[in-house]
Amino acid sequence: MKINLALRNAFLAMAALALFGAASANAATAMPPASATAPAPATAQSASAVVRGFYAQLTSTLKQGAKLGFAGRYKKLEPAIRAAFDLPLMTKMSVGASWDSASLQEKAALVAAFSDFSIATYASRFAQDDGETFTVKGEKASPSGGMMVDTVLKPKDGDPVSLDYLLKPDDKGQYRIVDVFMDGTISELATRRAEFSSIARREGIAALVNSLDQKSKQMGPS
Repeated sequence: MKINLALRNAFLAMAALALFGAASANAATAMPPASATAPAPATAQSASAVVRGFYAQLTSTLKQGAKLGFAGRYKKLEPAIRAAFDLPLMTKMSVGASWDSASLQEKAALVAAFSDFSIATYASRFAQDDGETFTVKGEKASPSGGMMVDTVLKPKDGDPVSLDYLLKPDDKGQYRIVDVFMDGTISELATRRAEFSSIARREGIAALVNSLDQKSKQMGPS
């Protein structure tokens, strides 16, 4: 597996979590500068601890990846992803303006489909251990609220890849991931919003749910 290509597929073509605008072709969004403003307090884990916990499960799954197969990787990664990522908020931001007019039933269907797609993406892209390492470098306050956690993915062969996680407190005060920036600028959330909001606007909520379901099925068992 070419780790840089796999990362770009996972963190870009996870046509989903985009910091809020832009078409796919323009999804490179500037990383917000550091701010002296203190983030909202979290009552449980720190932002860095959340990312370290996610990386620990991802690394453990990678080491067993080939043996586990897609279904096994999905099962191992699901609880870690649901705990670390604010999937309902990411769904809302990815859908865009169409979210506001969706019914409660449609919103529930969107969150379920988006969550399944997100977990399937990790289970599919990170299929085996190629000797890569994940390192958390530090964290700083984000001007948009919350914390930015700086990390590096180092392939066994090849250049390091910068992955920066934006975390914000949820309604219980726990920091959770809401976006991922690759190479300091490319917003995962913005890339997804470009695709998903367009489908919802042109074809409706049901069409977007169906599109997400189909993408998840296509990643299927390996």
